[in-house]
Amino acid sequence: MEKVLSARGVTKRYGKKEVLHGVSLDIRPGVIYGLIGRNGAGKTTLLSILTAQNTHDAGEVTYGGERVWENEHALADLCFSRELSPVMMFGENSYRVKDYLRAAAVYYPHWDKAYAEKLVARFGLDRKKKISKLSKGMMSMVTIVLALASRAPITILDEPVAGLDVVAREDFYRLLLDDYTETGRTFIVSTHIIEEAANVFEQVIVMDEGRILEVADTEAFTSSFCTVTGHEDEVGRVCAAAGEDKVLHTERFGRQKMAALRLPAAEARRLAAGADLDVEPVNLQKAFVYLVGEHEREEASA
Repeated sequence: MEKVLSARGVTKRYGKKEVLHGVSLDIRPGVIYGLIGRNGAGKTTLLSILTAQNTHDAGEVTYGGERVWENEHALADLCFSRELSPVMMFGENSYRVKDYLRAAAVYYPHWDKAYAEKLVARFGLDRKKKISKLSKGMMSMVTIVLALASRAPITILDEPVAGLDVVAREDFYRLLLDDYTETGRTFIVSTHIIEEAANVFEQVIVMDEGRILEVADTEAFTSSFCTVTGHEDEVGRVCAAAGEDKVLHTERFGRQKMAALRLPAAEARRLAAGADLDVEPVNLQKAFVYLVGEHEREEASA
């Protein structure tokens, strides 16, 4: 039977502040998800709750129909790899790379030691080096090794490319796709560097202010936005024809105007027929910015 990781009505508070507001989400097997949202949107909190590394105040998290919390059977299939810190509660993080590898071999029942060793060599990691002495990029490489070599059926990476240069980031996404092709396991990748990962994500989860705004096929999501640019009167006519609810953002440059619409480019071109207007599709990053801006505008007017 297909095992789905599900959240239903999950709420989380820190003191009096509610940071997750009744979040519901299904993570299905064999998909690479991209989780995108602004700082403070609640992404890390949600991921930690999905993997029982954090408590929640209301709602339920299940995997294959079983509750995740304190369930060794369910947790055996989940890996949450997050950024390492050079400092710990009582001083520097004096654990060595080899200590993390040894702990992972015990903690993750699907651990692939040979693959871990291969990745350590590929990244040039010094097994004897303390975490506190690693660069930010090297710490990210350690988290990537732990995540990929865990071979967990559902593997979650929180900001895995933080500190990596563009070459290393591309290498990571190649490794991710190679592993996905080989194993078909589920990945959730949370990242602020959206556009270079857009072609990797099959599904995108858009989060803002403790809520899930949308979960959609990445290509379908991105292609549902476009921009229309030209004389302000002609752009205004297209916006009116599209409907106010489709206009997410506008900018003026003298008598020129740009409007971002929640409308496929082909539909916008149909509405703009005969007008001297540029209608262009947008990338994932821009689609996210326009959607979140619209959500914040709705919140402010509510």
